[in-house]
Amino acid sequence: MSTRGDTVGIIGAGKFGTALGSVLARAGRRVIVWSRDTAVVAAIQSQRSCPRLPSAPLPAPLEATADPKKLAAEARFLVLAVSSTNVRERSRELGDVLDGSHIVVHAIGALAAPTNERVSEVMAQGLPTLKLGVLAGPALPGDLVEGQFASMVIASTFDEVVAEGRRLLNAPPALRMYASKDLIGVELASALSGAYTIALGLADGLGMGAGARAVLITRAVAEASRLGAAAGAEARTFAGLAGLGNLLVRASGDRSADYLLGRRLADGVITADSARTEGARAALAGMELAGKLRTRMPVLQGIAAVLSGKIDPKDAAKMVGDTVAVEE
Repeated sequence: MSTRGDTVGIIGAGKFGTALGSVLARAGRRVIVWSRDTAVVAAIQSQRSCPRLPSAPLPAPLEATADPKKLAAEARFLVLAVSSTNVRERSRELGDVLDGSHIVVHAIGALAAPTNERVSEVMAQGLPTLKLGVLAGPALPGDLVEGQFASMVIASTFDEVVAEGRRLLNAPPALRMYASKDLIGVELASALSGAYTIALGLADGLGMGAGARAVLITRAVAEASRLGAAAGAEARTFAGLAGLGNLLVRASGDRSADYLLGRRLADGVITADSARTEGARAALAGMELAGKLRTRMPVLQGIAAVLSGKIDPKDAAKMVGDTVAVEE
């Protein structure tokens, strides 16, 4: 029987949380998924399927609960996989049932609204444990469900968090885990990669060509590294799995909400929903952070301007192209 230390708790039954739980359960790991939606919990328990990702097989080592006390009692290692807009509320709610022995890592590629803090900073304000980290990288829910090769990096300032994450989440060949101590860098790289995925969707939608796409990717990584360094991160992190790796996978097809948003923007479809993807939130929050740190971010500025309806997508593409052409 699996012990508390060998059980993974997943907070949130969205697409990524469900896909991660599916991979781990298929590898024999006991998983408890916590959702506040009792209908979702009932579907997982009785039908072995989650309505939000019905293609994901959910074998018996995985169970679901709507009781946070059960989650806290039976899983020491927890993965927070909710929307960035819900981080603060979930952290406060879990703060009532967790203790200092728990390890909590998040898998949220954005900054936390409305303050635009890094997610781990918000978690620290609501949770009683200091053992916090981030999980990021090129692992799309569909790939995890299909058993395609995927890899992620877990980062924390605590060695125990990284070691336990690699032990509990590593499920080769479907999922391989790598380690980093650069918590700030991995969080920012993951968030900004979603924003730049929108830019690549926009570029592809406008038919800008492979050459322009390559320039856009290299300039995006360069300016993200610049912002990261100003925030106290390691610049090299942005060329790793959480940054460049994330960007390449998410912008290589039509399974990323951020990429699809970029394509819609290219088609002139700009609505009130345009800022509701995590990448869109990251773009707008990233520009605020860049302003505070006095960091020049022409590509991100162009994305944010389009999302805010301040500039036409074609004009933004020209502006970014003209700007990056003179970048060092």
